[in-house]
Amino acid sequence: MTTEAAEYFSRELLGWYRENKRILPWRMNRDPYRIWVSEVMLQQTRVDTVIPYYERFMDKFPTAAALAEAPEEEVLKCWEGLGYYSRARNLQAGAQEVVGRHDGVVPDDKEAVSALRGVGPYTTGAIMSIAFNRPEPAVDGNVMRVLSRYFCLEDDIAKPSTRVSIEKLAASLIPEGAAGDFNQALMELGALVCTPKSPGCLTCPVMAHCEGRMAGKEHILPIKTKAKPPRPEVRLAALVVGTGEHAGQILIRQRPDSGLLARMWELPHVTGPAAEAGESTGDANPKKRRRSGVKSVPVSQLAREGQMDVLCRALAKEEKMLIRPTGWWGEAEHVFSHLIWDVQVYTAEFGFVLDEAAATEETAAVALDRAAEAQAGYAVLHDIQNESTMASSQVKPGEGLPPHYRWIGPEHMMNYAFPNVFLRLLREYWETVD
Repeated sequence: MTTEAAEYFSRELLGWYRENKRILPWRMNRDPYRIWVSEVMLQQTRVDTVIPYYERFMDKFPTAAALAEAPEEEVLKCWEGLGYYSRARNLQAGAQEVVGRHDGVVPDDKEAVSALRGVGPYTTGAIMSIAFNRPEPAVDGNVMRVLSRYFCLEDDIAKPSTRVSIEKLAASLIPEGAAGDFNQALMELGALVCTPKSPGCLTCPVMAHCEGRMAGKEHILPIKTKAKPPRPEVRLAALVVGTGEHAGQILIRQRPDSGLLARMWELPHVTGPAAEAGESTGDANPKKRRRSGVKSVPVSQLAREGQMDVLCRALAKEEKMLIRPTGWWGEAEHVFSHLIWDVQVYTAEFGFVLDEAAATEETAAVALDRAAEAQAGYAVLHDIQNESTMASSQVKPGEGLPPHYRWIGPEHMMNYAFPNVFLRLLREYWETVD
């Protein structure tokens, strides 16, 4: 690639952007906090999806200080639906660092910005260039695709060494005094014209010198090795329907303080075996055969009963809580970067909570067998010496719940942050009972 072609690229791309750039809420000004929030939200998420979330988030947390001081539950609830919730936690932690180290103002300092929680090379480059017009590259997937095609680069962009070389190339292309606009122009071109599968070469402002197009490789560039496919995992979820004082409510639980989807709320669920295809379960309502866009496969009644048994016994062992599944309700799918949850949902009645002394697998099995035989009226088990000598007392369903469980109705949904899959399932459930 000649110097002339590189200069042409920078000049024509910048001019095109300034005439055609989209009006987006984070482009209203050069506030580094607003830019930071937008860049975090836009990671692995489409612009059209982000806009309403961004506007609500900025209304609620207009400054780094406001975000730093907010309860985490409010931040996660405001983020609910965007996914990748570690982004929200890291953003809040970074805001707290800005308040503690920089008096609440995102600093005009590359090293200080890159030291903030969750801020990597791309976000650092975006903040420094867009907010402060510093000549720093901001290289994401869009930018690597554009530059790989224009310069006909055939190195694997999944390799760190390729990213480093493209960052150096991007930095060399930044026009003097126009770092922010140029970096946004690269992102804009990748998002609107030089798209992954169907590049719009005829409308591209830098088509004339695109080496990838001239070599006929615009559809195969960039080169990227495929990541390991996500691992499928069956999750058996209990839609525990309340009775008595909890009539019209559903039982939910909070996830642990660390790990996947930390501290978010969900239906109780456990790892389960995959149901084998077979005869249809014969559900009376055919609409129940599909939930949240998942194509349902006919499953034998025997397989469903096996899953219900696993769900019941696993919750007893893991949570010291006994339920009685009553039937299959629906299914949903949730895709993570490393795994795919196939969530099979079963309606259930709440039974009772085992005392700590009753928490052995053998004792739980005895209690489960008794619960299965009883159609109503559960007991709290206590003072257990062994699985054959148990005393019980009648209680209302819901007494003695573990501390991370709650009964909620639709009016309580606004108070809890749910992963997308459970948010969809609960909304669908409330619609069916209205």
